[in-house]
Amino acid sequence: MRENQHVFICSDAVGETAEAVVRAAMRQFAFTSGKLKRYGHIKHEDEVSAIVEEAARCNGVIAYTLVQPELHGMMREEALRKGVRAVDVLGPMMQAFVDTFDDTPKRLPGLNQTLDAEYFRKIEAMEFAVHYDDGKDIRGLMLADVVLIGVSRTSKTPLCIYLAHKGVRATNLPLVPEMRVPDELMKRRSGLIVGLTMDPDKLLSIRSERLNAMGLPQGSRYASRERIEQELAFASGIMHEIGCEVIDVTNKAIEETVGIILSRFPAERERRRVT
Repeated sequence: MRENQHVFICSDAVGETAEAVVRAAMRQFAFTSGKLKRYGHIKHEDEVSAIVEEAARCNGVIAYTLVQPELHGMMREEALRKGVRAVDVLGPMMQAFVDTFDDTPKRLPGLNQTLDAEYFRKIEAMEFAVHYDDGKDIRGLMLADVVLIGVSRTSKTPLCIYLAHKGVRATNLPLVPEMRVPDELMKRRSGLIVGLTMDPDKLLSIRSERLNAMGLPQGSRYASRERIEQELAFASGIMHEIGCEVIDVTNKAIEETVGIILSRFPAERERRRVT
């Protein structure tokens, strides 16, 4: 693959949708020097022409989400004229909606960033995740949509933050043999409890790297194989007692684990969406 791959992201809004698709595609390739350049809030046709000209000079590709007809048409024409590959990220899906549901799109840029009820639900969920993180306020165990339990370094906090971005109120509780499991966890009658586990060798590697990052000695019990196996066994016993779903996160990306969690409570998500 040639070096210096240039990808241009163009939008008459922010451009987050197109960038997310581009980054997802890039992960499938061994890009070592890929360069992303995002142009947002495009309003004039001459801006489109300048971007296509720049892409042509460096033999780049364009990903665009232009919903205003004149800008959308200009991008198609200029890309064709300059021989530039331009991918319409939203167009095919919008056309599918038109053809299937016999409806007309609003053609308004930036609707993905509209301050609607869903937006404020995400903000509330983010504040919830921060406030109740790591079991520091056990009231969160009764209030959360999802409670994640597991030993240290099984990605509990990052998963809660990612779930919050999806509008889900999530909290987490570390399971440590020396600490009593709160009664609130056992008393939950609604929502979802998910146990997180990991291969001992992988967990040992992660904890060892954590010690290095903190400048602590490697002899710490925290990163010993014996201690890790003890913690995992204790956590497994708690998860079995509760009867919760258990996910092995050893080789899973955050997005993959979140997808599994979200698939487990569709009815609860739908209820919250309409209330």
